[in-house]
Amino acid sequence: MLRAEHVVDAGVPHDVCVSPDGRWVAYGVRRVGQSAARPESVLWMSPVDDAAAASPLTGGSEAVTQVKWAADSSSLFFLSDREEQGTAQLHSVSCAGGQVEALTCRTGGVEGFEVLAGGRHIALIACDEPDREAQQRIAERDDAQSWSEREPRVRLWRLDLGSSMISPLATFDGRHVVEVARRPDGGPVAVLTWPTSTLDQGQRDPRLHLHDVSVGSVVDLGLAEISANSLCWWRAKDRWHLSYLALTPPGLVGGDAVFDVELATEAASSGRHPLHGAGSGHRNLTAGMSSCPTTLVQVDAGMPLALFADGLDTALTRLDPDERRFTELRRFTGSAEQLTVSGRGDVCSVVLSSAAEPKDAYAGPIQQPLQRLSDVSPILRRIDWGSQERLDYPAEDGLHLDGLLVLPPGASRPDGPFALITVVHGGPQDRYTDSLNLGWHPSAQWLAAAGFAVFLPNPRGGTGRGHAFAAQVAGEVGGTEWTDILTGIDVLASRGVADPNRLGIAGWSHGGFMAAWAVGQTDRFKAAVMGAGISDWGMLAATGQEGAFEAALSGSAGWEGPGPHRHDQRSPISYASKIRTPVLILHGQDDTNVPVSQAEYLHRALVHFDVEHDYITYPRENHSIRERNHQLDVLNRTRDWFQRWL
Repeated sequence: MLRAEHVVDAGVPHDVCVSPDGRWVAYGVRRVGQSAARPESVLWMSPVDDAAAASPLTGGSEAVTQVKWAADSSSLFFLSDREEQGTAQLHSVSCAGGQVEALTCRTGGVEGFEVLAGGRHIALIACDEPDREAQQRIAERDDAQSWSEREPRVRLWRLDLGSSMISPLATFDGRHVVEVARRPDGGPVAVLTWPTSTLDQGQRDPRLHLHDVSVGSVVDLGLAEISANSLCWWRAKDRWHLSYLALTPPGLVGGDAVFDVELATEAASSGRHPLHGAGSGHRNLTAGMSSCPTTLVQVDAGMPLALFADGLDTALTRLDPDERRFTELRRFTGSAEQLTVSGRGDVCSVVLSSAAEPKDAYAGPIQQPLQRLSDVSPILRRIDWGSQERLDYPAEDGLHLDGLLVLPPGASRPDGPFALITVVHGGPQDRYTDSLNLGWHPSAQWLAAAGFAVFLPNPRGGTGRGHAFAAQVAGEVGGTEWTDILTGIDVLASRGVADPNRLGIAGWSHGGFMAAWAVGQTDRFKAAVMGAGISDWGMLAATGQEGAFEAALSGSAGWEGPGPHRHDQRSPISYASKIRTPVLILHGQDDTNVPVSQAEYLHRALVHFDVEHDYITYPRENHSIRERNHQLDVLNRTRDWFQRWL
């Protein structure tokens, strides 16, 4: 029988990566629930063809992130806070065994890195070290922060692995470095910068640069598309290309796309690798596709690979340089993520999950069956899961929609009608895949184990159906996405699966917004769970870490002239007087994405209107709940709430 401890004590594979020679895979394993003050990971290494020979490389008492291989596949680099909790430094460990070695000791730690071509140097992304005056101010707690004063700059540094010397590289006009990508032939590195370290402004003003590390020269390629990330080099004929993932223009709401910058012809006579100017702009290589790219991976000796969210499944694709389109190589049932590839592009590693299989690391030749290398949660393989069924139904306007239905373990449709809980995904740029839906938040298998049927809808606004599908919620949250969800519930009720008198709704983040929105629009639901949800879009645009994106979803910001504003019509708080459904509100006290004031606002309104509810906050928690005891509370409290009212 599934217990909450099974969920929070399960393992999670992370930072899975295949070696350049294609022979080895490294992966980290951490627990879903964090028992200590920081997350703890064990770094493992396994031969691609022999999972039984996997061995740990670290002890598991520290956080491990951003795992990358040395160029010769003999060692691994990674960030870890093993010396000082919360401050990540660059480390290395030999694959032949031996002690983990700290390669940096910076006051502010290291935020990212890239192993440069040749393997003798590493590009570091890190803040300037504080000078003596700054250190004294910190010690004396003289730390007033002024918005108008320049924040510490995150810049690019070079670590010489032979001498251990760290030297500054280019400054990029005072902008913050957020990503760097090496060119496979040792030419200039590509650098992505923001004007500030804050997400809201930074993501909206990214720039691309080329930097020749050997001579220090810089070429500014200009603005990239909004939310640019995952820089990727590739070459066709005599031209280098720089591609990346970003939000499809022109708005701030929609699906991601792969963009490409074709650089000027390389001077073949040059003995070194000259920088190039930008070519014909940033071309959308995925325009018009009915699926959405989620991962873009550089192949040193070949064309880039990409994962595409495609309905309930995931496709592995390769770029065709002649057609400038991605062609499918294979399809994974359910979810696939964390794709990495060998230097020749013939071996890959990926994290997979299907309907009854938890996430694990897999690897092997690209177009052959992949072998499971990890078994991070063996206890979950002994659980009797609820049956999971794919759904396909038309929306109110005839648009094709999909989703999932999960029934209690051992039950089938003829056993219905069931009490039905609809769990709405976050984002809204997210989706449900035909994978094991189990987590510390309200999730299908956890609720199914308590005897409920669970509906997992993929309404408009989500990924996996192309840009146009995702963009339909711009300025219209709670509109067609809401009717898409209602239509699915009606379909299940008409087919005898759902008991229309025992309906519940839940979700986290944007799903929490939808739960709060639902109970202000109808009294059909007998219970609701709002996890880290939005009650007032205007306040979120003003206080959340991605304010402009929230304003684009809801249609306005509070400073756009006298109200009422469009976002008022899209905010659950505006309909609080209509709520009669019992609501459970769950929120992290230190949430920077959706500040806890969103929960407090709805709580006060429900007190005012004397609505049955409970309001729970979790100390030290951000948008995702991490501590083990808090996760246990979320699971048990959510289940008990629905059992009480349904």
